[in-house]
Amino acid sequence: MKKYLVIATLILTPLAFNASAAMHPQLEKTLVDVCKAGASNKTIILHNTVKSYRINKQRIYPRLVCNGETFHQFALNQGAYKTAKQIGRYMKKGKVTIKDIAMTYDSDEILAVNY
Repeated sequence: MKKYLVIATLILTPLAFNASAAMHPQLEKTLVDVCKAGASNKTIILHNTVKSYRINKQRIYPRLVCNGETFHQFALNQGAYKTAKQIGRYMKKGKVTIKDIAMTYDSDEILAVNY
């Protein structure tokens, strides 16, 4: 019986946390800096920013949302075509998914920042 109680507790624990938890200030600053570097249209600035924060491009670029837009679309709308071309290499292509709005932990978590 204890075994089932422990399993049930482990399964239901993530549901007890709030889905809209606040982002750590350092993480938010880092992502804002990446958004600003992407809007700069200077690939060396974007490269240096990503390198200085040790960011994994494959994980962050497809999930980062800047001012309500995907990172790639944000760079295009800012007229930063050079950086948008560099960002576009990492965007997911050809995958359509439907996600439930319920709070679930997923590796495809969206990281959204506004500045």
